[in-house]
Amino acid sequence: MKHLIVGTAGHIDHGKSALVLALTGTDPDRLAEEKKRGITIDLGFAHLDMDHDVRVGFVDVPGHERFVKNMLAGVGGIDLVLLVVAADESIKPQTREHFDICRLLNIRNGLVVITKSDLVDRDMLDLVRLEIQELVKGSFLEGAPIIAASAKTGEGLDNVRAELRRLAEGIIARPLALPFRLPIDRAFVMKGFGTVVTGTLIAGTIHKDEEAEIFPEERRARVRGIQVHNAPAECAEAGQRTALNLAGVETSEIARGMVLAAPGLFQATSRLDCSLNLLPSARPLKNRARVHFHSGTAETVAEVVLLDAKELEPDRKGYVQLRLAEPGLFLPGDRYIARQFSPVLTIGGGVVLDNLPERHRLLDPAVAEFLLVMEKGNEEERLEFLVREAGEAPMAMLTARMGRAEAALEQLGRALQAKKKLVILGQPASVFIHAEHFLHLAVATLKQLESFHSSNPLMSGIAKEDLRGRVRDRQKQSPSQALFNAVLRQLEKATKIEISGESVRQAGRVIELDPQEKAARDQIVRAFETAGLAVPAASDVLGRLKIDRARAAKILQMLLKDKVLVKVAEDLIFHSAALAGLRELIARQKSKSNRINVGVFKELTGLTRKHAIPLLEYLDHERVTRRQGDERIIL
Repeated sequence: MKHLIVGTAGHIDHGKSALVLALTGTDPDRLAEEKKRGITIDLGFAHLDMDHDVRVGFVDVPGHERFVKNMLAGVGGIDLVLLVVAADESIKPQTREHFDICRLLNIRNGLVVITKSDLVDRDMLDLVRLEIQELVKGSFLEGAPIIAASAKTGEGLDNVRAELRRLAEGIIARPLALPFRLPIDRAFVMKGFGTVVTGTLIAGTIHKDEEAEIFPEERRARVRGIQVHNAPAECAEAGQRTALNLAGVETSEIARGMVLAAPGLFQATSRLDCSLNLLPSARPLKNRARVHFHSGTAETVAEVVLLDAKELEPDRKGYVQLRLAEPGLFLPGDRYIARQFSPVLTIGGGVVLDNLPERHRLLDPAVAEFLLVMEKGNEEERLEFLVREAGEAPMAMLTARMGRAEAALEQLGRALQAKKKLVILGQPASVFIHAEHFLHLAVATLKQLESFHSSNPLMSGIAKEDLRGRVRDRQKQSPSQALFNAVLRQLEKATKIEISGESVRQAGRVIELDPQEKAARDQIVRAFETAGLAVPAASDVLGRLKIDRARAAKILQMLLKDKVLVKVAEDLIFHSAALAGLRELIARQKSKSNRINVGVFKELTGLTRKHAIPLLEYLDHERVTRRQGDERIIL
């Protein structure tokens, strides 16, 4: 079944609620005060099954100027608007304001109903029709049907239903593949059930017993039950009026303006980069002016920071950063309305372009370029630009910034990877890297490696972590370990570097020793080789060399790396031949007994305890022996 939400709009007492009652049989005025005063104060709801495959949910909004903020809480989630004009009063102030709001919210579908048609003659109807045509000229309602109707006599109601049915066929269903979001417009206690919230599901699907997150508090609750248009359901889909029974949260903790959303994906924010269209009737907007901000069911005060002009003129569009007095959940693509701080009236509106921006300065060309892409670009272009800005973009960050499910973002990312614009880590994707950033890190890695070799000619390579610490991105930060390893793998594949364990060196690098260094190397080898197991201290050996201590230490490290020498303990180094001889000695001892203790070992080797204990521990480590109490078992 196709679901769509129809919202009323129009001046107070122009018959919006009466029209909804006549169409659906349900009175949308639910409050005692509304029935007593005969006006709509808060949002009202009703629904109409037009046939077996189309269900229309009505959101009836108040028309009084004092309750425009309540009107805004209901009109944000609608698919089409019924602009209502009373035949006996024609166009009035809230008719114009509500119509401006619908245009600013980019509502694209609707029709006009001239209500109370039974109160005037045909000439008056024709005059009202002409005034309406003048009002909607150049807008989404230009050319839309203008139907005269009477809730009292029933005249024209079938035409309204037929036109709604026709419009429903052309409306694209709201996206089900997106993570779910439900702006909350009511929260109350239902006896026997507990906390219930209602709203229009603007994206995705939510199922019974699923977990949800409440924003901006970012706390979790469980969906214990679901009703769609007053009937129990196992799930609710985008475009449906929905009531959710929540477990794990008190009604007093929830208010209109909060958002129920898929858990673990989004972040509350108090700063938004947006486009802003100022109405022709508005005053010039100065930098850092305060406005009333409305988006979805949320309302707060915002400071407007102009980004591309020192003052925004009426009937002009600009880029702004809105700094909100209270945080909320807002995603790119969400539309908003700005109302003058005092006196309170609608002055403009626009669309959220970036929900987690940094603070900007006026007239920054880079910011203007970024926002232009966020506004005009397709999804691939927006994703690429976000990754370019971040350099290294975790999937969680991109989900929060774009409001898309991980699977959809990975699909977009793979398409950009095929075009060689992105590098993706993880399976499934966990981190996106822009190709330019990846190339920058690769070049920086090679430069740092070259610099290391130039400063350390006697060292065959540098430890990976040491090299990563030397490499910096454009933000002067070292790459993550996962990204750096990917860079190293790519450089190794391109035969630019060689990796040996945790050491990295330039491809084909060979250490060239000068004659003095070669002589020192031979002297070190002879000193340890001739000593057998009764080895001298390494510091004594290096101290007798004719080269400086730093070069001598590097030559010693080369010999250890090449396993010519083996370090058994701190300042206890043996020639590999001596250790091989020790293994043979232990093997011969096994033919006599497979057990050996420290005393026997000392007798076999002629060593003191100072050398014997570290060598026995070395043999344990090499699995030549295994300690058991005070003895070793020869394996």
